[in-house]
Amino acid sequence: MLKENDLIKAIQESGYKYKVHKHAALYTVQDSVNLRGKIEGSHSKNLFLKNKKNQFYLFSCLETTQVDLKKISKTLNAGNISFANEKYLFDYLGVSPGSVTPFGLLNDKKNCVFFYLDKDFLNEKIVNFHPLTNTSTLSLEISDFIEFLIKNNKKVNIFDFNKYSPI
Repeated sequence: MLKENDLIKAIQESGYKYKVHKHAALYTVQDSVNLRGKIEGSHSKNLFLKNKKNQFYLFSCLETTQVDLKKISKTLNAGNISFANEKYLFDYLGVSPGSVTPFGLLNDKKNCVFFYLDKDFLNEKIVNFHPLTNTSTLSLEISDFIEFLIKNNKKVNIFDFNKYSPI
C-alpha cells in the first residue's frame, strides 16, 4: 500500500508544485475547520460509500456541500448506498477513517472504486486533501490534481452536487 511519503515522492517526481502542511489529526470536517490553521485553497469532504452489490464510490466535494445520499444513489442508479466500513476503506483505499482522500485511489490497483469530484472544485485554484494520513494536508492546483490522478490511470468523474448529476 502506498503511504504518505510514497505519494509525496510521486507528486514531486511528476513536477507538480505542492505544499504539505503538518497538523494535529483531523477526523471530521469540523475538526478541519477548527484545527487546520490558515491553509490556502478549498477544503474537502470525502465520502467512501458502497451499495448492496459491493460497488464502491468515493465522492470528494467542497467541505460546505450538503450531501443527500438518496439523491446520489438515484442519480447513479446505484441502489441503496451507505458508508462503507473500515475494512473496505483500508482494503480499497489503504486509509483509516478520518483519512479518506482521493489519493487513496492510487491503492485501488484494480480500479474498483468509482470516483466523483465535485464540479465546484473546478472553480478553485488550490485544492487540499489528506495525503493518505489525517495528520497532514497536501495543497496543489486543481488542474495538477486531476492530471496526476489521470496519469495514474484513475478516472475522474465530475459530479454536480447542486443538481445531483454527473457532468
